[in-house]
Amino acid sequence: MNHCRRVKPLGNLTENTAGKLAHTFVSSTRYVVNRRIVSLLPSATEMVCALGCGAQLVGRSHECDFPQEVTRLPVCSESKLQPDATSREIDEQIQDMLGASLSIYQVNSLLIQELRPDLILTQSQCDVCAASEVDVAKALGNWPGTPPQIISLTPHRLADVWADMGRVAAALGVTENGREVVLALKNRCVDVIAKACVLKRPRVACLEWLDPLMGAGNWVPELVDLAGGRNLFGEPGKHTGRLEWEQLCSANPDFIIALPCGYNLAQTRAELGSLSNLSGWAKLKAVRQGRVFFCDGSAFFNRSGPRLVESLEILAEILHPKTFRFGHEGLGWERFKA
Repeated sequence: MNHCRRVKPLGNLTENTAGKLAHTFVSSTRYVVNRRIVSLLPSATEMVCALGCGAQLVGRSHECDFPQEVTRLPVCSESKLQPDATSREIDEQIQDMLGASLSIYQVNSLLIQELRPDLILTQSQCDVCAASEVDVAKALGNWPGTPPQIISLTPHRLADVWADMGRVAAALGVTENGREVVLALKNRCVDVIAKACVLKRPRVACLEWLDPLMGAGNWVPELVDLAGGRNLFGEPGKHTGRLEWEQLCSANPDFIIALPCGYNLAQTRAELGSLSNLSGWAKLKAVRQGRVFFCDGSAFFNRSGPRLVESLEILAEILHPKTFRFGHEGLGWERFKA
């Protein structure tokens, strides 16, 4: 799906120009609300653009990179994690920070004040995944005058994602367009479900982190089910804890799909190499039958926005290649070859 198809050119959005809301009369019953938006959540940025309101973005997080046009916006946050660390080292850094009650992210309050947003999009679903509502509240502590509106997204299941898109659409004055966008996304899901529901359901292990091992929870088990698989680890709507190597070996899944949080294809390919060195790897059914795959978790599965539909299509392609072919191979997923 081309989320930019309704987006106007961003223009010079870094200028400190008019900060007040402008209401443009369209009809006797509808107004278009022009906002100045800072999005500190990649999925929220994608929602804004899918709703045709990308021109209203004036700032983004360090992780907001889609659609490509948003990368021209000022970056209002940064991660405190070492960028070149291994997944084991990243996990240790996170545990140390959380144990010391420290935030993993730094929000640039001075820059946000200069951008003068009247709406900030953030999240309260995961302290590890992105800057949180608490981080934003601290950054706005000394805000001069009336602070901007904050919308905090807290998705756990697919239904929550659709509801969040509705909330964002309402805040932007495009409620009806929001309904149309969500309906189109749901219809694409239905197209997959209608074919997948009659197919044999293989047993699938989705891995959200590789060292230490963690299963994928929240909306991922739902996606596996809708794509025609049987999810082995993780419950819908819940975060998933650590997974012991022995548990994975004992389950002996038909498919192993790695989609680490925040990792692209190249990073995941490199991390999978260490997993393949573990005792018992070669004996796993998925390995013997060439059914180990890895995905761009950062772009798709980890973002609770419009591209979760592409994530569903990716899973369908992987699990049932004779039935589904959407063209995501090479961009969204690859087969792992040890």
